[in-house]
Amino acid sequence: MAYTVEIISMERKEELVNRYSSGILYEIKSEIYGCCIKLLTGVPAVKAAWEESFYSASQSIRSHGRLYVLQDESLGENLVFYDPQSKTGFLLNMDYYGWIKSLALSVAGDILEDDHGIYSVHGACLDARGLGLCILGGSGAGKTTHTYGLLRNPRVRVVSDDWFYARIYGDDILAYGSEKNFYIRADLADIWKEFSGLVEKAVFDEKGRAVVDLRRVIGKGRILPLTTLENVILLKRDGSQDGIVRELEGEEALRIMEANNYFNPHLLVHSDFKRRLRSRFFRALFASARVHEVNTRGTPEESQRAIRDIVGID
Repeated sequence: MAYTVEIISMERKEELVNRYSSGILYEIKSEIYGCCIKLLTGVPAVKAAWEESFYSASQSIRSHGRLYVLQDESLGENLVFYDPQSKTGFLLNMDYYGWIKSLALSVAGDILEDDHGIYSVHGACLDARGLGLCILGGSGAGKTTHTYGLLRNPRVRVVSDDWFYARIYGDDILAYGSEKNFYIRADLADIWKEFSGLVEKAVFDEKGRAVVDLRRVIGKGRILPLTTLENVILLKRDGSQDGIVRELEGEEALRIMEANNYFNPHLLVHSDFKRRLRSRFFRALFASARVHEVNTRGTPEESQRAIRDIVGID
């Protein structure tokens, strides 16, 4: 990742609040899967993108976590300071809104992990004919490409394209979305022409990303609040490996997740306690769902066919 995270004390948090409070022009409270996360910033573009990303929360509700998004010319770029006790983060000179959005979700995830038995998953979550599917993998493996590739099929619905929360209910894993809109790349229509209308109307930032209302293309009824996970796809891109699809046993899949920091570079706290929580969840997920590894070394269409065969859609 191109940003650094430093864990700070409550005392250091208070120092930073006092230093930067005069630069706060906007305070926005948003609801992220039951958590009230408060944005404090002086940057109009961040305020606008945040309000497009998240559902609003009542201003009378006390916040569970806070994100200060600030500019300070005396410091370097892309610095993150986080106090896990008060669930307060300071994002300084952040040059990419996608990281701000992900860190807001991560603050909520930190709260939900500790107190509510709810887990963060950095990946896409869809529903194919009533069966939940999640797509996980490292950067560049094709999560976004294959999420939107599947959405070309009208029998596929989406919970989240980037981050979702999950709970264990007996033998089932329920997955929940929390974002109001989706964050797409400008090159989406280069791969799947069906999304050209969405891309043409979007206003992209300097990183070639935009917050968009996907309902305009696929319809309101194809965005779901939750699903039950039945399939897990782990994406990788390895030109040296033969074959496209490999079914995985749960323990092997868990080892892959642990070796890759659960495919989530935005996790803020990395204690032994947190690792035990996260591994416990993914062990339960892999015991409940079928797990396949898909090597995306070929063309997007080849990988799409493999994924569609796994989940049983045309």
